[in-house]
Amino acid sequence: MFFQRRKSSMEYEIFEQSKILEHILNVYVTEDEKINIDVPEGIKHVVFVASGSSYHCARYGADIFGSIANIEARAIYSSEFLLKAVIPYSEDMLYVFITQSGETSDTNKALIKAKQSEVRTLCVTNKEDSTIWNASDYKVCCHAGVERSIAATKSLTSQMMCITLLALKFAQMQGIDTENTMDEVLSVPRFVEETFKLQPRIKQVGRFLSKYKNIIVTADGISYALAKEAALKIKETSYLNVASSILGEFMHGHVAVMNNKSALIYILVDDLSYTATKNLNKIKKDYNPPICIMGNKNVKINSTFNINIDCESKIVKYFCVAVMIQLLALEIALKLRRNVDKPHGLDKVVK
Repeated sequence: MFFQRRKSSMEYEIFEQSKILEHILNVYVTEDEKINIDVPEGIKHVVFVASGSSYHCARYGADIFGSIANIEARAIYSSEFLLKAVIPYSEDMLYVFITQSGETSDTNKALIKAKQSEVRTLCVTNKEDSTIWNASDYKVCCHAGVERSIAATKSLTSQMMCITLLALKFAQMQGIDTENTMDEVLSVPRFVEETFKLQPRIKQVGRFLSKYKNIIVTADGISYALAKEAALKIKETSYLNVASSILGEFMHGHVAVMNNKSALIYILVDDLSYTATKNLNKIKKDYNPPICIMGNKNVKINSTFNINIDCESKIVKYFCVAVMIQLLALEIALKLRRNVDKPHGLDKVVK
């Protein structure tokens, strides 16, 4: 464990994550690498419903279910779900509700609405015996422990791990070979521990970015959920104007905001595509902002900073980059002398 004195609950909880992720694996993975989670059979469609950071986990889940379990999945905000006139229903569909506290108002209301259509429901929450826990047909506990800081850190990665294990469970039920993926997932705590060692470098980047009032966080594909999470983390801890966008969509008019003094962060857990390379280099040529690439190292982009963790697995890198952006948000906020544990006007549970 990477130990040093922690000055805030947020920082302490960031550095708890490798231990918590290892505990989750010990709880849900058997000695023969089977997933010990109760789920319904015959599922071919999954709808994830969540808010805030939990929604970003849902976006991750929608991608990971497709790649691991070959199950069609999508994510929707709880508040948006409540506005739907018609709820999709079929006997092979599962609705998954994600909430750290189990008491998130719009997510609980969404569950009630879903159950009116007699769909099967599963919750992923950090609080057993919570409202959503008691109302769901199936349930998974995140085992993250009490999270005191307003910003979700350990609760997010614990949710991500539980969603990954759920995807593996459904894959195993279909007879899909999960041996290689399981090996990758079991290595996550070790690589997260290695990510902690990047804090001095991330602190340097945080100090630099704290000088900018406008920050754009972009990504492509599965990395986009992390871009949304990075924007949220920086906004709620530092109160800066931070926007997230899929890079390809950003080039359709949104890029004009770069005429204001802005910094750009690009999140990359996958290989950098030709189109992304072209778009980033065009932004650099036209607006010359500082560019920080987080995830993979790439010499094709003239970046100001590149924060990289050396691992081959996209799943593992996803967890590592999640920790990187938490540390980045922390360092920006500390430089601006914000109260990272109790941001003004925010509550842990939105009612």
